[in-house]
Amino acid sequence: MKSNLNLKKKFQRFCLVLIFLVVLIFQSDIPNLKALTMENYQGEMVIEELRLKVPADVKAVWLNAEKEIWEPWLSSQDGFLGRQLFWDKEKEEALILVNWKSKKLWKSISMSEVNVVQKKFEDNVRAALNGGENPFELIYEGELDKQR
Repeated sequence: MKSNLNLKKKFQRFCLVLIFLVVLIFQSDIPNLKALTMENYQGEMVIEELRLKVPADVKAVWLNAEKEIWEPWLSSQDGFLGRQLFWDKEKEEALILVNWKSKKLWKSISMSEVNVVQKKFEDNVRAALNGGENPFELIYEGELDKQR
C-alpha cells in the first residue's frame, strides 16, 4: 500500500513537471511564431523615413532643391512609388517619407549613386544661398514597414 502511494506521488510529480515543461516550451515559442525577420520583408512595400534640420529662413531653398534634384532622380528609380514632404514649424524639422515597392529594390540602389545626387543637392543649395555649408543636417534615417 505504501509503495503504491509513493508510486502515485511520483506519477503526480512527473505529470506536473511534464505540464510545466510543455507550457514553458510553448510559451517561449509564441514570440518566435509571431516575429518575422527583416529578410522576410524584402518583397513587401517599405517606407524610407528621413528627418532633416530645416531652418525656417531657408525652407524655400530646401523645397526647391528637393523638387529640382531629388524628385526627378527618385522618379527614375525602379521601385519608387512616391514621397511626401512635411515640415514642423516649431522644431524646424522636415520629415521625408519615400515609398518603395520593396526593400530589395530600394537597397539595390548603390550608395555611390545616392552620394552623387546628394552632392548635386548640396551644390544647388550652396548656389541658392551664395555659398556656405548645407544647412540641412540629417537628423535621422530609418524605415517603416507597412502593417497588415
